[in-house]
Amino acid sequence: MAYASRTGTRRNLAELREAGWGLMVSTYGEWRDEGFPYAVDNGAWTAHTQGVPWDEGRFLGLLAVMGDGADFIAVPDIVEGGLNSLRLSESWLPRLPGDALKLVPVQDGMEPDDVAPLLADPMVGLFVGGSTEWKVTRLGDFARLCMDLSRWCHVGRVNSLKRIWLCATSGADSFDGSSASRYAVTCRKLDAARRQTALDFYREDNR
Repeated sequence: MAYASRTGTRRNLAELREAGWGLMVSTYGEWRDEGFPYAVDNGAWTAHTQGVPWDEGRFLGLLAVMGDGADFIAVPDIVEGGLNSLRLSESWLPRLPGDALKLVPVQDGMEPDDVAPLLADPMVGLFVGGSTEWKVTRLGDFARLCMDLSRWCHVGRVNSLKRIWLCATSGADSFDGSSASRYAVTCRKLDAARRQTALDFYREDNR
């Protein structure tokens, strides 16, 4: 499943809708789903890139408005925060709806053994974030853990054909990115790559 950062551009929304993508609704964006399937983004990455403190109140507001209908909720975290990020995410899990799929972000410095205990809950999965270099290197380890335990694995900031292929070959269940939201022609290319990797897996499994 592919999710794109929410956009208000009609042409891009039409392309995303036709392709069957979902939207990532961010704490710092407009709280609208445009009739798409959607997921809730905690906004930590946006706060990090803008150099501002993360706004807990806005996140709680978004949850109140759109939490119930979300495909999943990205649990609050600290970008590249290692085990400090994990402790923060753990503290938030009891505060989130029990019947919602909650994805705990994994960050630089974490290991699969650090997050495995949280996956005992069938409504908890992983959101692979962190720095680009670390994510590319470690995605397979965390995706494999999720596959072994039948838990959801999502990958953040995927904006190229190469990254989509990496997600597919690693066994991730979904990804999100912003490129398809900005450029309609990019959506077509990325969606074609998404569908091609699915076809490749089908052929591999059925030789």
